[in-house]
Amino acid sequence: MCSQTVKRYLWQDIILFDGLKTHVEAMAVLVEGTSIQQIYPMSQLPAGLGDSVDKVFQGGVITPGLIDCHTHLVFAGSRADEFEQRLEGTSYAEIARRGGGILSTVSATRAAAEQALIDATLPRIQALIDDGVTTIEIKSGYGLNLEDELKMLRVARRLGEMLPIHVVTTLLAAHALPPEYQQDADGYIDLICDEIIPRAAAEKLADAVDVFCEGIGFSPAQCERVFQAAQHYQLPVKAHAEQLSNLGAAALTARYQGLSADHIECLDEPGVAAMARSGTVATLLPGAFYTLRDTQVPPIDLLRQYQIPMAVATDGNPGSSPIFQLSLMLNMACTLFRLTPTEALQGVTHHAALALGLSQTAGFLSPGRAADFCVWNVNHPAELAYAIQPGRLKQRIFNGEITA
Repeated sequence: MCSQTVKRYLWQDIILFDGLKTHVEAMAVLVEGTSIQQIYPMSQLPAGLGDSVDKVFQGGVITPGLIDCHTHLVFAGSRADEFEQRLEGTSYAEIARRGGGILSTVSATRAAAEQALIDATLPRIQALIDDGVTTIEIKSGYGLNLEDELKMLRVARRLGEMLPIHVVTTLLAAHALPPEYQQDADGYIDLICDEIIPRAAAEKLADAVDVFCEGIGFSPAQCERVFQAAQHYQLPVKAHAEQLSNLGAAALTARYQGLSADHIECLDEPGVAAMARSGTVATLLPGAFYTLRDTQVPPIDLLRQYQIPMAVATDGNPGSSPIFQLSLMLNMACTLFRLTPTEALQGVTHHAALALGLSQTAGFLSPGRAADFCVWNVNHPAELAYAIQPGRLKQRIFNGEITA
């Protein structure tokens, strides 16, 4: 039997952003098979190395493959009508109270077969792949019963098998109160804890568990019950926290060593301090802030003061952030939240990996790691946040294969 030849590629004369910082000296990256073999300053590149590889590429900026660490990508239906209602003055909370919002998507998603959900999701996930994303988190949360929550998670897993992208799944059954439990929120929490989480864990469909802790979602006490059930099944937790009000959800998440607290526009200093103690990442979602025309900005200066890693994600969903372009979030994080370009890039690479519990395998470029990275047709990494300009992706490398 003939052994398969391992391919070796060399990228040289590139500017490298490794996930935390930009290297000021021109660099070279050597890939062998599926892994990064070595990263050299050009001044230390071994003589004749280019002659021993399959192909040499020149120029551009290399970053880790982008990571979208908070999305609701699997859903059916449209909420363009709600977009119009908000522009006419109706609040997001009021739309939800009228039975719209999340519940309108729940109805459409429950009615859709798995293949229909795959077909509906493919253009959205492909747009993110074309934008340089190599790892993505996909939440459930539009099923709100055992059958349909598991259906959504199966679809997410299937998409990861079909496409050149790592898919991380999150169970978000505690997203909204389903119609059949409108007068029995605690009963629905029982269903999540006693049936949905155990099944998702047994079938290995969920990598984490999320909650929506909010007045129009679930109380801190109810969310804590979900966290306890997740902990019993050894699933890490995270939360939609402090988006519309401050209920102490970030501090609650931190008490359970949560991976991330997301949104956090209304987060206070005690919550920030709790996150700092637990290592919980702050995930910023400027797309939702923009779409909902919010005015209260997350406490960026406090997050910096307490050295909280800040991730940045699309929150791609049908209602509050129908945006499926992660590179746009770089610009929004800078212009709306006043992150620096470096902070924004950290937010979609290394810090996004932290928010998914993947810091040892994704979001950072070093020898021995998987060859998941992007080559951009720009002169400096800051240009990726500075300009809103599709088409700058020169190459996308996934597990050592050039996929774009």
